[in-house]
Amino acid sequence: MPGKRWAASTLLALSLLAVSTPPQAAASAAPAVPLEEINAVTTQVAFGLRRPVAIAAPDDGTDRLFIVEKRGTVRVYHPDTGLAPDPIIDITSSVDESGNERGLLGIALSPGFADDHELYLAYTALPDGAVTLARYDMDDDGLDPLLAQEHGENTNHNGGDLAFGTDGMLYMSIGDGGGSGDPFDSGQRLDTLLGKILRIDVSRTCGDLAYCVPGDNPFADVAGARGEIWMYGGRNPWRFSVDHADGSMWIADVGQGRWEEINHVKPGDQAGANLGWSCFEGFEVFDEAQCRPDETYTKPVFTYSPHTGGCAVIGGEVYRGERFADLVGGTYIATDYCSSTVWALREDGKGGYQQAELGQTPTQVTAFGATPEGELYVVNDLPGGLHRVTFERATPTCHVRYVKQAWGTGMTVDLTITNTGTAPINGWTLRFPLPRGQQVVSDWNTDLTQSGDMVTAASAAHNAAIAPGASVTMGYLVSHTGDSSLPSRISLNRDACSVTR
Repeated sequence: MPGKRWAASTLLALSLLAVSTPPQAAASAAPAVPLEEINAVTTQVAFGLRRPVAIAAPDDGTDRLFIVEKRGTVRVYHPDTGLAPDPIIDITSSVDESGNERGLLGIALSPGFADDHELYLAYTALPDGAVTLARYDMDDDGLDPLLAQEHGENTNHNGGDLAFGTDGMLYMSIGDGGGSGDPFDSGQRLDTLLGKILRIDVSRTCGDLAYCVPGDNPFADVAGARGEIWMYGGRNPWRFSVDHADGSMWIADVGQGRWEEINHVKPGDQAGANLGWSCFEGFEVFDEAQCRPDETYTKPVFTYSPHTGGCAVIGGEVYRGERFADLVGGTYIATDYCSSTVWALREDGKGGYQQAELGQTPTQVTAFGATPEGELYVVNDLPGGLHRVTFERATPTCHVRYVKQAWGTGMTVDLTITNTGTAPINGWTLRFPLPRGQQVVSDWNTDLTQSGDMVTAASAAHNAAIAPGASVTMGYLVSHTGDSSLPSRISLNRDACSVTR
C-alpha cells in the first residue's frame, strides 16, 4: 500500500506569506480516532491563480471564498461557478511586491462584513516596503491606511497575517525586519512593532490614531513601549490563527535554520507573552546576549528541524467543521513549504500534545483557510491552485513496539516493526525524531543515520522484506542529558505507524 498522500498536481515556488482566519464553527467533541489512522486528502478545485497567499470566507450566505494574490489583487471562488476571471479587489498601484516575500500578504473580513462590506488588508506599501494595515470598503473601493511599520532594510520577514479574535479586536503579525540573526534585535525590543503580534481596536479612533490601543494591552501604559504590542519575540510569525472555540492562538514562527516552531497560547497567557526570538530558536539558545535571567519565555508546543526536508512552517487551522469532526475535530493542521509534510497536533488532556504526520500537502502550500462552517482549503503557488481539504480513516500499514532500557546518561531502544498491511514490504525506511539531548552512539539490524533531531533507519540486507503479518527487529543506543523518553512519532516509508510504548 502506498504511503499517505494529498491528491494534488505538482506546482512551484514562493516563500513565507500569510492567510487570515475566518470565524469557525462551534467546538466539537474530541475524536477518539488515533492520529496515526487518519489520512489528509486534497482535491484541486481551481486553477489559474497568480501566486495566491491567503484565503478568507465571507459569512454572508454566498459560499464565496476570497483569495489574495501577492501582486495586490483578490479573486473570488464559488463552488458552483469556479474562479472568477477578474479580481474583486485591485490595489496593485499601492503594493510593493519586490522580492519574494513582499506584496499583498493578509486579509481579514470585518465581523460585520455582511452589512458593512469592509475588510482589512496587510501589504508592503510603495515606495519603501513599509508593512501596512489598511481598511478596504468594497462599496466604493476605498483604501484607508491605518498603520505602517518601516521595513526598508530587507525584503523578507514581513509577517502580514491578520485575524479578528473572539474579543472583536484585530490581530496582526509583523516579522523581525528580515536579514539573518535578528540584526536589529527587534524580537526582544518593545519600542518597535517588528517581531510582534499586535492587537488593536479598528472599530474606533483615538486622538491622532486611526484606531485605538485597547487599555488592557500589556504595554499600553509602559513608557517607551509600543502600546499595540500583544506578544513579542517573533522571528517571522507570518501565519497564525485564532481558534474561535476557545480564543487560543496558534502561531507558526519560521526558524533561522535549525528549528521551525508552533506556539499554542491560551487566552490567559497571551497578553505580554514572549515567544523567545532571538534569545531562543525553538528550545535552543540562539543569541545569549538577547536572553534575560528574569524573563519568562513561552515555549513552543511543537518543533521540527530542516532535517525533515522542511524549510518554513506553514501554520494552519484548528478543524472545527462537522463533516470530519469524528476524525479531526479540535485538531490543529499545518504543513511546511518545502517538505509538504502534514503536521497534526491534538491536546492529550495531560498538558501535552499528540502529534503525527498525516501525509503530504500539494507542493509549496502558502496558506490555509476555513469556511464559516469550518471546512478547510489550501492554496499553493505557481501555477496557482486552490484545493479542498478532506480527511479519511485508514488502518496503518505498520506497527512499532518499543522496549527500552535506560540508565544514567544512556539508553538502548529495541524496535519490533510489524507489517499490518496486506502487501509485502520490500525495503523499508523508518523516520523518527529523537527527544532533545539524545545522540545515537550505535545501532543494530539497520543502517541508521542521525541529522539534527531526525533519525533515518533503513533496512539491512537480511531484513528488508516484511511479509504481511510478519515482523523484523532493529535497535539503537543513545546517550542523553536527562530525557530518556521515546520518539513521539514514527513513520515507515512515509506512512505513520501505530505505536506501543
